[in-house]
Amino acid sequence: MADRSADASTHQGPVGTRRLWPALAMPGIAWLAVFFVAPFYVVLAILFGATDPVLRQPVPVWNPLDWDFTQFRYVIDHIVGPDAFFRPALVRTVVYVALASLLCLLIAYPVAYYTARFAGRWKGLLLACLIAPFWISYMMRMLAWVNLLQTDGLVNKGLSLGGLFDVRVDWLGGQPTTVILGLVYGYVPYMILPLFAGLDRAPASILEAARDLGANRWETFRRVTWPLSRQAVVVSLLLTTLPMLGDYFTNDLLSGSPETSMIGNLINNSVLTPGQTGQAGAFVLLILLVSIVPMVIYVRSTRSGADIAS
Repeated sequence: MADRSADASTHQGPVGTRRLWPALAMPGIAWLAVFFVAPFYVVLAILFGATDPVLRQPVPVWNPLDWDFTQFRYVIDHIVGPDAFFRPALVRTVVYVALASLLCLLIAYPVAYYTARFAGRWKGLLLACLIAPFWISYMMRMLAWVNLLQTDGLVNKGLSLGGLFDVRVDWLGGQPTTVILGLVYGYVPYMILPLFAGLDRAPASILEAARDLGANRWETFRRVTWPLSRQAVVVSLLLTTLPMLGDYFTNDLLSGSPETSMIGNLINNSVLTPGQTGQAGAFVLLILLVSIVPMVIYVRSTRSGADIAS
């Protein structure tokens, strides 16, 4: 009898576990369904819907069997076709986001590494300083940059060494460098925190073992610290790259020039132009398709890490 009760308890354990995890996942699934799946279906209904001929307002079509692909084909034809006036903005978006993400990583990794490994009792204060930019709205931070980058702003005054040289760089006159640096400034906090979390979880005993086996600081970092933090790097890149792809406010404030427009500016302009809301939906769909690639890379990296751990 005792053996039968033990077998029954061991059998009920995995069954209870199989029921527990789906139950715990239900709030997240409901959240995604309400705030992602449903809004995205609305975007698709507008993209493949119709346009009111009088009011020039979108008319969503909810039945996929009745969808019209005219607006989507129009956007694709003007990206890859001979009259590809949408292509430069997409290429600029890829270049700007790639450079800004790389600069964010070069800035954020040393900061996160120092905070996780060497901050000691100052770790809490440094973390508070890293979180502080989230307390200020993105608009206010970009407006502060506008004041700094004006022709008579503090940046040019600093470059002139207090008036020793006559420096009048037009930072706000449609400079790609200004847009990229604005993206770095706006999104680098989103990269520091996940990097810190990943580096802080790395066991110190493994690093000490590498040093005991004769590895110098560089070899320890290359062979131990960096592999342990790769998943955190992928997460931080996702958290910064995905918002950058749809960013339009940074370019509007720091440049405002069509020569530096990104895909987010195309979406914003299409939404504000009567009769072109469907084009905005096409650009949103393209961003989603591009975003799937880093998401798949992240999922594969987490799977490989779990396989190695097991």
